[in-house]
Amino acid sequence: MSNSAFEKVTVPPMDEYNRKLVNYVHPPDWVNPKPVDCYDLVVIGAGTAGLVVAAGAAGLGIGLKVALIEKHLMGGDCLNVGCVPSKCIIRSSRVVADIREAGAFGIHTPENIEVDFPAVMERMRRLRANISHVDSAARFQKIGVDVFLGEGNFSSDDMIKIGEQNLRFKKAVIATGARAVRPSIEGIEETGFLTNETVFSLTERPKRLAVIGGGPIGCELAQSFQRLGCEVVLFHRGSHILNKEDADAAEIVQQVLVREGIRLVLGSKMQRVAKTSEGKTLYFTSCSGQQESITVDEILVGAGRAPNVEGLNLETVGVDYDQRKGVIVNDYLQTTNPKIYAAGDICMDWKFTHAADAAARIVIKNTLFSPFGFGRYKLSDLVMPWVTYTSPEIAHVGMYEDEAQKKGFDVSTIKIDFEHVDRAIADGETEGFVKIHHKKGSDQILGATIVARHAGEMISEVTTAIVGNLGLSKLSSVIHPYPTQAECIKKAADAYRRTLLTPTSKRLLGLLTKFS
Repeated sequence: MSNSAFEKVTVPPMDEYNRKLVNYVHPPDWVNPKPVDCYDLVVIGAGTAGLVVAAGAAGLGIGLKVALIEKHLMGGDCLNVGCVPSKCIIRSSRVVADIREAGAFGIHTPENIEVDFPAVMERMRRLRANISHVDSAARFQKIGVDVFLGEGNFSSDDMIKIGEQNLRFKKAVIATGARAVRPSIEGIEETGFLTNETVFSLTERPKRLAVIGGGPIGCELAQSFQRLGCEVVLFHRGSHILNKEDADAAEIVQQVLVREGIRLVLGSKMQRVAKTSEGKTLYFTSCSGQQESITVDEILVGAGRAPNVEGLNLETVGVDYDQRKGVIVNDYLQTTNPKIYAAGDICMDWKFTHAADAAARIVIKNTLFSPFGFGRYKLSDLVMPWVTYTSPEIAHVGMYEDEAQKKGFDVSTIKIDFEHVDRAIADGETEGFVKIHHKKGSDQILGATIVARHAGEMISEVTTAIVGNLGLSKLSSVIHPYPTQAECIKKAADAYRRTLLTPTSKRLLGLLTKFS
């Protein structure tokens, strides 16, 4: 079978590591298999959601026929242009920050810290390549998935066309993900800009970097590149960065970014961008209404995602979609065509790798093991944590206070600052807190936010409590090793327990001591 159904892919720079990556996730010599008569499941898109659906169904060992279609790189955003490369760079940037702060711990370091930016990026490419075998075409073929490289689209109610081949299916899953939004700023296309899909191809450090967008992606990369030696200016149209997060949490991160030397331009409106003799000049209106400009070497846009709905021929099979929201699904992740489901960034507000993974597990159950619709799983039943990987990190799960109030809950909030946690004091990491919202008069946890260096590692304890319907009283009984920063969670639970000591309960306790 010819491999002409798909285009060969390159990932710049095509060094030994990116060649290794491509050979795993889009091998240039790949030969698409001969399709079987009919597949139990055909998945379009080999990002996290698609990979989990395909591997989960084929890996059951019950003889299911599964096909997986990918037109670009298997592994999707997470492996190639998202979680993996960004966290590699964040890790290098944290080393720089630790060295700069070493004096406070009695460690003397040279005044000038030399950052070998090409080596930082090479390390990222090496680690990404080494991880990529897990998402490789060969591995999925080995576990029983028919992997087709090329662009697939629906040709009929039970058929997907890829090149000259036709794949007949009983059920299909759309998992084509999302892409970085191309900003509608005059002159930016001609001037040139980076997104998360291209920034990791840099081999030389831009001296001056503008970041447009003060959401999680913008803030994570702005801080990392500032620490690695760029002069960063961060533009955000809101009055505060990370404005979807807990306000107290966002304020801490904003203060850290400013302290580290990032110039924040808040309440700004971008007018146009142009190439000049000095570089790339951004013309904008500041929050005061003044017209200003700044010149940089590179522009990084981190402001939003757009679903990949084009080219699928969804109209042919009656699948409703929206250009901004993506494929329309119900709570069972079923599209308006009952034989076709969707999962991941293509259809969900939660645009996280772990959310795509969780949704994929729902799809496996609902497409293959829910006869006549019995026993289906719901997306709304998921308890979804998320993390912004700045320093410090912001981790959240459940409802924010205003969300809980809108849903009719009377909310009480417990907040414990890390300045009261011994391990945080010893670590010099007192800038942060644990904040837990609970139902007033009850220990039921409604939501939580943690701000800490490793908040993402800590939030799972609270997530487990919510999933297991464990209240603050139960968390108070959990023994935490001393000293750890996670002890802050127990301190919050203990604070709830102390609210139970009413005058009446105190009198009862006093009475009990007289008979003990």
